[in-house]
Amino acid sequence: MPGINLRQVEAFRAVMLSGSVTAAAGMMGITQPAVSRLLRDLQILLKMPLFEKRGTGLVPTAAATALYMEVERSFSGLDRIAAAAEEIRTRRTGILRVAALPALANGFLPRFAGHFLLDRPSLNFALFGVISPLVVDWVLNLQCDVGFAEVPLAHAGLPTIRMPALPRVAILPEGHPLCAKHVLRPRDFEGETFISLTPGSASRYLIDTVFTKHGVSRDLRVETTLSEIMCGMVSSGFGVSICDPFTAAEFSTRGVVSRPFLPRIDFEFAAVLPPQRRPSPIAESFVEAFAEHVQNTAASSRPTNGAYVPKKRRSRS
Repeated sequence: MPGINLRQVEAFRAVMLSGSVTAAAGMMGITQPAVSRLLRDLQILLKMPLFEKRGTGLVPTAAATALYMEVERSFSGLDRIAAAAEEIRTRRTGILRVAALPALANGFLPRFAGHFLLDRPSLNFALFGVISPLVVDWVLNLQCDVGFAEVPLAHAGLPTIRMPALPRVAILPEGHPLCAKHVLRPRDFEGETFISLTPGSASRYLIDTVFTKHGVSRDLRVETTLSEIMCGMVSSGFGVSICDPFTAAEFSTRGVVSRPFLPRIDFEFAAVLPPQRRPSPIAESFVEAFAEHVQNTAASSRPTNGAYVPKKRRSRS
């Protein structure tokens, strides 16, 4: 749009990040009136309000939140250029940027990445935990070298490598009567307060389909976009749910008990790679090693309080 300049966008981003005009002025090294003027001019050029006054502060509108996502994407591109220049200047051997859905990024993938990096002291690494649609978006825009997202993907043209599937598990608060059972089935959830993922997600569809097929009615009182929130709610004692095994394992010491669930509902995800370009050797090695790690976890895991926990590996002779 003609007339918009970088300084106006910087002011908008600074206010979104800091939450106030005063803090934004400190970030930019200019006066508070100057920030206000830049915001006012930007809103006039865009012909839409970006902030609403609430007391002494500013609250972003829905339009501002949507615009911020696009602005942040552009600034991430600038950060990548600066990072690349730094790598060239310091002659580092490389950097691997990975984006992953929260079910993996909340523990399982970082632990694997730590072991992967121990053998590669000259490799720099960046890991971002974001929802699957953003994983795809970041890989498409070359902001990451590899992504891990739940399948099916909304974008069919991306190169993908399917990872080994693990079964979802039932999750219960400690002390719940269903903890007495070793395996749970749909009929066990009849009338139970159930915490669901939001409609439209692949996981929500698969889980709802099973309960509908078996004619089971649950009390669907809470919806959320993240399995961590779901587990947090379950740990409070409020309700029960069906969860991916990775997040369930992270909450196994935080008041959440998991049990195998039948019929099996697989948690399926894939490595996503940038289109129209071959991945770097280090990215290929990372994906291959992680696939093997997931496969070993699936093959050697055993129920411990219902949670899937990998057995200790035997040392090689």
